[in-house]
Amino acid sequence: MDTIDPITRALQAGIRDQVFPGAVLWVRSRGCVRYHQAVGLTSSLPCNVPTSLHTIYDLASLTKPLATGTAILCLVQEGVLDVEHAIGSILQALRGTPIEHATIRDLLCHRSGLPGWRPYYEQFVLQHGALPPEITREARCRDVMTCIAQEPLAYQPRTRSMYSDLGFMLLGLAIEAVTQQSLSQFCTGHMYQHLSGCSLFFGNIVGNSALHKGASSEIAPTEQDTWRGRLLQGEVHDENAYVLDGVAGHAGLFGTAEAVGAITQAWVAAYHGHDSLLDAKLVRQFTARQEAPKDSSWALGWDTPSHPSSSGKYFSASAFGHLGFTGTSIWIDPEVELEVILLTNRVHPTRENKTIREFRPMIHDVIYEEVVGR
Repeated sequence: MDTIDPITRALQAGIRDQVFPGAVLWVRSRGCVRYHQAVGLTSSLPCNVPTSLHTIYDLASLTKPLATGTAILCLVQEGVLDVEHAIGSILQALRGTPIEHATIRDLLCHRSGLPGWRPYYEQFVLQHGALPPEITREARCRDVMTCIAQEPLAYQPRTRSMYSDLGFMLLGLAIEAVTQQSLSQFCTGHMYQHLSGCSLFFGNIVGNSALHKGASSEIAPTEQDTWRGRLLQGEVHDENAYVLDGVAGHAGLFGTAEAVGAITQAWVAAYHGHDSLLDAKLVRQFTARQEAPKDSSWALGWDTPSHPSSSGKYFSASAFGHLGFTGTSIWIDPEVELEVILLTNRVHPTRENKTIREFRPMIHDVIYEEVVGR
């Protein structure tokens, strides 16, 4: 007789079908953790170890809402920023450029006119993806900003939506300009250390003495990277974030599922008017789908369900979430107080594995049916 619960069975199907080598799933419903399980292995290579509840994942674009979006909300909450501020009023290097008049709001909901991605990293690295040690992160940040400033707009701002890493790179730099701290320092000191169980961190753990010895063995590897000539483990997968020492507005965050849950709990609590680090009114604004352009699903730093949606068929129109390229995702339905955090390293050993596209809606449907009901 099969005694495995449907959620675990669905996760195991992901391993069987080679969607990912392993995963950690964390589900909270109405404030209570209903499911927290690790399945599979951290790697498909001979050096593999079993995935555990403490496995750390490269969160990729979950950085956008968990770090950049949350940081901007905090700065708006404190009266330091306004979402209607033009990015050129914060980053002086952008004045007189095509992106000068785009607002913080425009960048947060991907309607600024910027293209989605550019391989800036190619001009900053030496052989095998090594960064020149004599060039500081500060200098590389300036150079990246110059590159973005020179980009011709891909469309007229606010007329359409195009998911853009470049926009969030600018937002990360804007936070650093306003706070006079690195994005990592601000997020850790201003947000993460005030949330119980939140052990998220930025950057490359390899060679970083600030992170505990041996921690890289707890991190699920991502890609066997031909550009850098090595397996990436404890080293940010995103190439443009790598150029910025793993601290960028669009990618670079690492953490466990439980640590991610500490941030989502703050958002959900504020959404319902409970005690939280975040302001309730602003959380409602940031998680609401923007009115323009009409065909966009984006809120401020968060996405909302489209049709079809990676959140499956049950999540309400009030839901908000985000995906990460490495195989991570968050979906939250405030109407039933459901939080689903799925962390995988589907890019291991190669990013060409895209079967997670079909897996994501399936697992969310199973979770909703088992935790909330059909």
